[in-house]
Formats: sequence, C-alpha cells, structure tokens
Amino acid sequence: MLDIKRIRDQYDAVVVGLAARGVKPDGVSAIRDIDLERRQMVTEVESLKGVRNRVSKEIGLRRKRGDDTAEAEASMRQVGDQIGALDERIRKADERLQAMLLMIPNIPHPGLPKGLDASGNQVVRTWGTVPTFNFMPRSHVELAEKLGVVDFARGTKISGAGFPLYVGLGARLQRALIQFMLDIHVRDHGYTELWPPVVVNAASMTGTGQLPKMKDDMYAIPEDDLYLIPTAEVPVTNYYRDEVISSPLPIYLTAYTPCFRREAGAAGRDTRGLIRVHQFDKVEMVKFTDPATSYEELESLVLNAEDILQRLQLPYRVLMLCSGDISFAAAKCYDIELWAPGQNAWLEVSSCSNFEDFQARRAGIRYRDAKGKINFVHTLNGSGVALARLVVALLENGQQADGSVLLPAVLAPYLGGVDRLPLPH
Repeated sequence: MLDIKRIRDQYDAVVVGLAARGVKPDGVSAIRDIDLERRQMVTEVESLKGVRNRVSKEIGLRRKRGDDTAEAEASMRQVGDQIGALDERIRKADERLQAMLLMIPNIPHPGLPKGLDASGNQVVRTWGTVPTFNFMPRSHVELAEKLGVVDFARGTKISGAGFPLYVGLGARLQRALIQFMLDIHVRDHGYTELWPPVVVNAASMTGTGQLPKMKDDMYAIPEDDLYLIPTAEVPVTNYYRDEVISSPLPIYLTAYTPCFRREAGAAGRDTRGLIRVHQFDKVEMVKFTDPATSYEELESLVLNAEDILQRLQLPYRVLMLCSGDISFAAAKCYDIELWAPGQNAWLEVSSCSNFEDFQARRAGIRYRDAKGKINFVHTLNGSGVALARLVVALLENGQQADGSVLLPAVLAPYLGGVDRLPLPH
C-alpha cells in the first residue's frame, strides 16, 4: 500500500511512476480528492469540538451562578449533532480511502527499463550452455509419459486439468528436489525454515497484495473466509503481521509449500503438461530488511536462487522486468528462466522481488531502527525455485537418445543413488 503522505506530498511523482506501469492517474487523483475532503472535515470537527469544550465550561460556570443555560445547551446539542454527522462522514471517507489505496499498485523503481509488457524486459546475464542433441528433442510430456513418472490422465480424472499426478521416481524426484533446495537455503544461505499452513485468511492475502486485486485468481473457501495459498510468500510474510519485529534485521525465512492458482491454462494455453498448472510445489525465500539495505538484499536473493540452478547444472538467464511487467506489489523484480529444449523456449522458474514498504504497510510489519524510531520494514521474496517448470527443464535438458533422462549428480544422495530416470522394462 502506498503511504497517503506520499500521494499527498509527491503527487506528480506518483502519477509518473504509475504511468510507467501503464496505470492511469484516475484512481490516485480520486484518492487525493477524498483525502483533501477528509482533512477539511477533520479540521472542521476539531474546531467544533473546541467550541463545544469552551462553551461547556462556560455553561458550567453559569450554572454555578444560577444563570439560565437553556439556550446555550440547545445550541451545543446542535453542535453535537454536527460533530456526530462529521465523524460519520470521516469514518466513511476513511473506509473509501482504505479500499481505494488497496487497489493502487506499487511505484516501480526508477532504475527499471521502461516498457508496458514483457517485450521491455532486459536480459541481465546468462549461465550455462544450451544443450545440443543429435536427435530431435522430445517434450517433457512425451518423456514423462514414456518414463511413467507423471500420470496426466489420472491427475485429470481425480481433480481436473492442471493437477499433475507424480508416480514412482517422479514422486521421489519431487521430494528430492524439495529437500535439496531447503538444505541449500538453510545450510548455505542462512535461512530459517518454516512449515506454514497452506490455507490463510483474507487479512493475510490482503497483507501481501493478492486481495482484493487478484481475487479471481485464488482458490477460496468462502464459508470459512479462507484461501488456498498461491505461494508460501503469503503465510511466511504474514509471520510478522501486525508486529514490531524485535529480532535484528535482516531476517531470512524459507519454506516449502504446495501452491494453488486458478489462472493456469487461461484460454487453452499450455493446458497439457507441467508448464501451466493449478497446483505445483515451490520452495520460497522471504526477507525482512532495513530499507537502507533492501536493494543489496535483492541482489543476494537472486544469487541464492541462481545457486540452486547452477548446482543442478541447468542453463538459465536472469531478466530485469520492465516497469509495465512487474507484479502488482513489486517495486523491482528479476525473473530467472530455464531453457527447455523440448519447448524451444525459456521458462520462468523464479521471480525475485523487492516490495519496499508496500506489503509492510498493508500488513503492519514494523521494526525499531537504531534511533529507537518505529518504521516499516522492506519485504522481499523469491522462488527458490518452483518445481513444475524445474522438472520440465530437468527432463528436457537431461534427455538421452534412448528416451531415458540423466539427472544432476547432486540429486543422487536424495534418490538413494539413482542418477537417471530409466525407461520401464
């Protein structure tokens, strides 16, 4: 959520920042108008309360002298009615302001490339070598079905399209990848592991920015006012909701969760396979930082995600997203994409974002600085990484001419020494 003081004092800069996202100024203009009206009402009600207090004291003195106070008391009742009416108008204005502020996205960092869609994103760096094959590379769907590691048909039968069913070594591979990534983040990157709930309340979804803007993308349990999480970002960030953090900053947290998103497979795109699914597994990294160091922490967050992919020996590239392609809550974001030979395309497996104080204001997450002043923290998160597309890349990059798939050596200890996915006998 944007600070209302920022809109009030830096209105033109806010409008320019939103325009870089392709957002028209109408919403922020309306917020400024309501805020001005509200402040005028507050000034008026405070003046009336001052009059009431002064006259009430005078009435008290006059009563002691035995003077008639009926007219003055009637006048003060009218003033009291005016105060009550203004207080109600101020309350409604506060509600309108809150609702409107929740719909305004974050201001992009001024250093982002300018653009209104993904075509404006910039490649920052690449790593690894894109593999070449002396045979026509197969898609992950063909490989998974022939190897018997994913049963798409039965997953669809059980739950519907977009809910893959991992089988045998496919299920073990999921478990191995999750354990491998958590071990690296905890042991080598300094994160503390959480095992959070996968359903959260509306306040948690609002705190991280999913509600109210992206309500239609979420799986809801309306009778309980709960939601299935789209990412562990939601429960982990809300760990400190409505608190003043007492621990020293920065704080690094990581968690594995299944994730649920309704928007997968929109318009029939990539509905078969693992590229766009309604349920997938992900290891998430979340940071709570001092505002002065949050952009340094963003760079190290990206490196943590890259380290996972380098250990898996998968070719990838890092993109800085342009101002029009970053998420609703982000001020700056990097995407990491893996090469998928069977798709002949790059697939996003991680987004690493700095939200500055946008989420912290919505969620009430604060800290006490060196001078003892309470301020909002900066929150960051990044996928470390998402498994469905990671599995796509592992299958398609590791495929052999006979249809088997060679696995990265670092996974062998997690798979009981298994180093490849063999064809069934």
